[in-house]
Amino acid sequence: MNLLPLCCAPLLHHWPLPRPVPGAVLVSCAFDPTQLASDDFARAGIEQTPNLQRSVAKRQAEYLAGRVCARAALQRLDGRQYIPGTHEDRSPIWPAGISGSITHGKGWAAAVVARASDCQGIGLDQETLLSQDRAERLAREILTEAELQRMDRGQIDLTVTLTFSLKESLFKALYPIVQQRFYFEHAEVLEWSADGQARLRLLTDLSPQWHSGRELLGQFCLQDDQLLTLVSV
Repeated sequence: MNLLPLCCAPLLHHWPLPRPVPGAVLVSCAFDPTQLASDDFARAGIEQTPNLQRSVAKRQAEYLAGRVCARAALQRLDGRQYIPGTHEDRSPIWPAGISGSITHGKGWAAAVVARASDCQGIGLDQETLLSQDRAERLAREILTEAELQRMDRGQIDLTVTLTFSLKESLFKALYPIVQQRFYFEHAEVLEWSADGQARLRLLTDLSPQWHSGRELLGQFCLQDDQLLTLVSV
C-alpha cells in the first residue's frame, strides 16, 4: 500500500472552479519542501529518476505532490493504479484514452483527469498573483496588442497573471491533440468576468480543426493570491 509522502498534506477531492467539467476528477494537496524526507519517493511508491535525485528539494516535492494527486485522480476516475511518467518535453504521459493535466505552484499541487471520450483535452494551471510592478514589466511579453488595449489598468496584476495562466492552460489542453508548440502571441483572451468565466481565441493555425479564429471557454478561481485556471475541450 502506498503511503502519503511526509511533505504532502492529506489529499483533497474537490472542484474549486466555478463550472464542473462533466466526467472530470480533480485532486489537490498542499506540500512543504522543507518536510521532504529521504524516503518520501519510496514511501509513495513513485520512481525517483536520476534527474530528480539531482534536483533541489522544492522540485522534488512539487513533482511528488503532482504525481500523488494524478494517481489519486485516476484511481477515483476508473479504479486504475497508474503514475504518469514524463515525456522528453517534460509533459506527463497519460494512459491511452485519458486526458489529464498536472500543475503546482507555491506549496500546492493539483491534477485533473477525464476520459478522452468525455474531454478531448484538458489543461490546468496555477499561478501566484503577480505584483503590480512585475505585471507592468511582463505585460508586453504576455498580452497581444489587442489585449493590452482592452486591459483595465486598475486590474493589471490580475489581468496579466490571468492571461498568462489561461494561455498556459490552453497550451496544456491543446498540445497533446495538435502536437505542435505555440506561444503567448498565438492566442488571446477575449473577455473574462468576476464570476470566473473566460473566453479565448486562437490566432494561429495549429491543425485543420484547431485553426485561427477558433474560440474556447476557460474558467478560473482566485483564493488569496493563488490563481487557478482550466481550459477543457
